[in-house]
Amino acid sequence: MTEYHFETIWELEAEINAVWDLIEDADAWPEWWRGVVESREIRKGDADGIGSLRVTRWRSVLPYTLEFETEVVAVDRLRRIEIVARGELNGRGIWLFDDKGGVTEVRYLWTVRTEPRWMNLIAPIARPVFRWNHDAIMRQGELGLRMRLGPRS
Repeated sequence: MTEYHFETIWELEAEINAVWDLIEDADAWPEWWRGVVESREIRKGDADGIGSLRVTRWRSVLPYTLEFETEVVAVDRLRRIEIVARGELNGRGIWLFDDKGGVTEVRYLWTVRTEPRWMNLIAPIARPVFRWNHDAIMRQGELGLRMRLGPRS
């Protein structure tokens, strides 16, 4: 298994509540995030979403898809959502939200290990390509989120 550490930062000219609502509603991601093929809840969480479990299938910019489950393990409303991933990717993701006076900073920290054998076999030479691919998918998410939020973002 090969481990990867990613950090993505989005600066959005939008109210934090609007940004939070769109990120928190992962069922709707396929409507605005081009890389998300499916995001389906398979277990409801508590009132804050803790314990919710979903299956998400991602379409890579490269010719492959990845599917894994994510479980929400911590929520601090308008500040933080933490997930654990299991499946073709295993690890932890943390969404961090910061209101900077009309601009919302979204920071996503993603530490994962790849499970597919083929990915691990080519990782020594393909690592930069996998990193580029991750960044491209996150740019798709940022663009889709900006479009969903409207002209100010």
